Amino acid sequence: MNSLTMLSTARIYTSLNHSPQRQRFGGSQSKRNVVFPSPSFRTPKLICMAEPYLITKLESAEKTWKDLSVKLADPEVVSNPSEYQKLAQSMAELDEVVSTYWKFKDCEKQLEESRALAKENGNDEEMAEMIASEIKSLSNELIELEEKLKVLLLPSDPLDARNIMLEVRAGAGGDEAGIWAGDLVRMYQKYSEQNSWKCTLISSSEAEKGGFKTVVMEIKGNRVYSKLKYESGVHRVQRVPQTEAQGRVHTSTATVAIMPEADEVEVVIDPKDIELTTARSGGAGGQNVNKVETAIDLFHKPTGIRIFCTEERTQLQNKTRALQLLRAKLYEIKVREQQEKIRTQRLSQVGTGARAEKIRTYNYKDNRVTDHRLKMNFELTSFLDGNIDNAVQSCAAMEQKELLEELAESVGAPSG
Repeated sequence: MNSLTMLSTARIYTSLNHSPQRQRFGGSQSKRNVVFPSPSFRTPKLICMAEPYLITKLESAEKTWKDLSVKLADPEVVSNPSEYQKLAQSMAELDEVVSTYWKFKDCEKQLEESRALAKENGNDEEMAEMIASEIKSLSNELIELEEKLKVLLLPSDPLDARNIMLEVRAGAGGDEAGIWAGDLVRMYQKYSEQNSWKCTLISSSEAEKGGFKTVVMEIKGNRVYSKLKYESGVHRVQRVPQTEAQGRVHTSTATVAIMPEADEVEVVIDPKDIELTTARSGGAGGQNVNKVETAIDLFHKPTGIRIFCTEERTQLQNKTRALQLLRAKLYEIKVREQQEKIRTQRLSQVGTGARAEKIRTYNYKDNRVTDHRLKMNFELTSFLDGNIDNAVQSCAAMEQKELLEELAESVGAPSG
């Protein structure tokens, strides 16, 4: 008898003594030969490998899924198309969670059976080696399924699919800060190209020695906000500026703001709160730009936000752009207030949650970028060429970890 046959025979024996028959997700049958146990044998209680909070959430999701499946079979629900569609959508949203949970329980059960086999066949070296290999494989699979379940249970950010307005503003450092702001703009343009996003300049104010005082870009594409939302904050650079004659290293900063694109219905703008004036744009663009007042200077009285838009060729187009940017700014303020309120309540040690401190330092001498949130370093040259995806993914993983910790706390917290 070869080792594979021996292991299969041992599994049948274990199933006969310990394992009740169980239906799998989707109706597929187990590949192992499983029969009902004799009344004289007691089915051993499986030890759950996952964290308690995770099982609590999964059991709740499974119960909801089963309740929905019962409701969908109700003739009254079937005869009501809108109600049926609503319940079917809710059930579909839980399908992957429940199916993965059932795979997890099945894998957990197989692991317990293999461990029982290992105890019963400890003297058979060949059998013990095969069982040990299977235990290792099942353990790894169980860990992967648990990690997948954690991610599936996390609430998704409803803003992730949105396009954005990206604003880069020169900070401390004089002329060098403007040059640095220009370098950041090019970095995000290159990153947008890599992701096949459309990047459009909305407004800009050029600095005297090169670069920009302020730049606003619209970036459209697949899930733009989900990646660039981690870029908000202060970006610090340490290098010898082009304007430095004696070769001394200077420290300059630029701020980046990421504003998710807002729908018109989400932000109400009262025309009475807006002051609009026109001006000549100047610069390249022909006689129309230089002689006709196509530029728009928009001032929002309640917030003090001022937007000067000159990029489009007509006054109407610049007005539309200015209102679009104002709407995005107001929406960003609203979202930030909500996020700060929630974070203050859940994580009081963070304080207000304001992102005033630097998030990264770009050190030219050492060709190094340090992300202070991640406590990780990246190669500067590659980073400025738009290869920032490793940093973006690391930020996403860090946020995922924080959400998991909050999820565990919310389940473990005493009710009432």
